[in-house]
Amino acid sequence: MIREGMPFKRLFTVMVLAFFLLCNGPISIVSAGEAGAPSDLKIKLNGELVKMTDPAFIRDGRLYVPMARIAGLFGANFSWDGVNEEVTIYTALGDTIVLGNGVPVVYFNEGRYRMDAAPILTDGRLYVPLRQLSELLHANVQMNTETDVIELTTVQPAVITKEYGLDDISKEFGSSMPELLKRNGLDGKATDKPGTQLKVVIPSIFNHPVKPFTESDLMLLAKITMVEAGYESYEGQLALANVILNRVKDTNFPDTIRDVIYSGKQFPPAHNGLLDKSKPNASVLRAAKDALNGKNNVENAVYFFNPNISKGSFWSSLDVIATIGHHRFAR
Repeated sequence: MIREGMPFKRLFTVMVLAFFLLCNGPISIVSAGEAGAPSDLKIKLNGELVKMTDPAFIRDGRLYVPMARIAGLFGANFSWDGVNEEVTIYTALGDTIVLGNGVPVVYFNEGRYRMDAAPILTDGRLYVPLRQLSELLHANVQMNTETDVIELTTVQPAVITKEYGLDDISKEFGSSMPELLKRNGLDGKATDKPGTQLKVVIPSIFNHPVKPFTESDLMLLAKITMVEAGYESYEGQLALANVILNRVKDTNFPDTIRDVIYSGKQFPPAHNGLLDKSKPNASVLRAAKDALNGKNNVENAVYFFNPNISKGSFWSSLDVIATIGHHRFAR
C-alpha cells in the first residue's frame, strides 16, 4: 500500500532502496551509469542513527557507501595503498579483506572472489556496494519501509555448546554445513567442541570463487606490458594487459598467457630478447595485477596498434573499441 501524501521522489527512492535490499542483483529501474544521491537516506547501526559525513549514492542499480565510514562502524581497521588504489580491511572478527578501485575481485582471507559490482574511488574515498560490504563485515542489512531507514545489525558469532552444535547452527542461520565450515576455515573433520565461536554470515561472494593466478603469469604479463606500453598511462597499460587476457578467453587464440605472448607475430619482444630484459615499474605491475583481477577497460578487444605505425587493410578493417594514448584497441 502506498502511504498517502508521500512525495513521489521520496517514494521512488524508498522503492529503489527496498528493492535493492531484497535482491543481490542490480536494480533495473535505475539507468545504467546514472548516479543519484538519496538525500533523505538514513542509516542505523544496531538501532542507533549513524551520522554520514559523505553521501551514499546509487549507481547501476546498487547503493554505494563510503567504505571507511561503514567499516569503522563495525570496529574494523584498514590501511590504504595509494599507489595501487587498494585498501586492506582488518575486521573485528579477524577477517582480512582487500578491495581495489574498479577491481571486481575481492581477496577475502585466503580466497579470491568476484563481486557483482566493483568498488569505486571518488573524491578520494573508496565506495563499496552496501550489501556486499555488510556481509564481509559480518552484518545484516534491511530496509525499514515504515521509517525509510536502512538498518544495519551486527551479527555475533554463534557459540557451540553440548546442546547446540554445527548442525543446529547451520539450520538456524540457513546455511549449509560446507558453507559454514568454509566461512570459518574449518575442514570436514571439525568437531562440535564446546566454546568454539563460528561466524555465521555467509558472504554472497562465496558463490563466485575465482581461480588464483601464478606469480609467473603476473610477471610475464607485466613484462610484455612494460615493453609494449611502459611509456603509456596506467589506463593504457591496463588496456594492453587486457588485450592479452581477452585473447586467452577467445577461442581464436591460445588459452594461456604464455602461449598468447609467444605465438604469432604481434609481440616481437617475445622473440627478440627484449621481453626477457624487461623490468616492470610499479604502474605496470599494478595494471597487470588489476587486469588479472578482472578490471577491464577494453572489453572484447583482442588487438592493439599504433595507427601511425601499423597501416594497411587489416588494421583499418578492425572495429576500434577505444583509443588510449598512442594505441587503438580493437576487435
